[in-house]
Amino acid sequence: MDTDLDTLVTALYVTVDDLLRAHPEQVPERREGTFAPQISDAELVCLAVMQALLGYHSETRWLRRAHKDFHLMFPHLPHQSGYNKRLRKLAGTMGWLVGQLARLTQVFDDNVWLVDSTPIECARSVDTVKRSDLSGWAEYGYCASHSRWFWGLRLHLVTTIHGLPVAWALTGAKADERQVLAAMLPLLPPTGQGRVQTLLADKGYRDRALEADLASHHICMIRPAYHNEPPRPGHEFLRPLRQTIESVFDSFKDQLDLEHHGGHTRQGVLTRIAQRVLALTAAIWNNDRQDLRPLRSLIAYDH
Repeated sequence: MDTDLDTLVTALYVTVDDLLRAHPEQVPERREGTFAPQISDAELVCLAVMQALLGYHSETRWLRRAHKDFHLMFPHLPHQSGYNKRLRKLAGTMGWLVGQLARLTQVFDDNVWLVDSTPIECARSVDTVKRSDLSGWAEYGYCASHSRWFWGLRLHLVTTIHGLPVAWALTGAKADERQVLAAMLPLLPPTGQGRVQTLLADKGYRDRALEADLASHHICMIRPAYHNEPPRPGHEFLRPLRQTIESVFDSFKDQLDLEHHGGHTRQGVLTRIAQRVLALTAAIWNNDRQDLRPLRSLIAYDH
């Protein structure tokens, strides 16, 4: 069965085009009297996904490659400035499409979720930090898993055990994971009647108020017990399943170059993170529709 990039992009274009036609409110508004663009929003979304999967940090280099190898698929490729401007306007659309594609998979209804966050470094030199447009959002934070300080943001992610993104948020590096998860609750899909959703987390999410809030949404959180607590139910599943969320972040950083996003403004960074979350979701969606395992594999699309 053909699983290459062309197959993914063709199926993605048809699906995204249908979704945007059915939900025009998700498309950026255009001023009256302006010319209709030659390249559609669905085509731009597909180009953004291809750019992330093929590992192009530079939009200029990516469009040069697209003109050379993909001009038959996209005969009206924009210039770099037009591509950048329209893609930034589509950041919210891409975020919405993540949820729509996820709902089309067979694993969206998994009754086990994983939650964690990962650092996204945005600058290293003091001079860059001082003059960056990200100041006030990006900040200094500590990454315990790598034992280092960094200046940047954090990507908070809730996924299924197959790595399918269910909800995500982008915050400053110092944001409290518990508060962010509480704020993400309205973004999570509702659990089925009479069914309790299981959420696996690390000890940084320990909070009685948060656990009570999750319980009111029919979500049971399993986390490591502190030294002054008795063993918690389900603790034996933590170690093997916690590795899954770490491998998801590895896919983002090693294959989708999450930390090399190249954004210099708030909207630019948000657009590039949404682009990568959508790319992973699209790959899982395509692997799922063709019944391929493992679902999170990007090998067929990264060359």
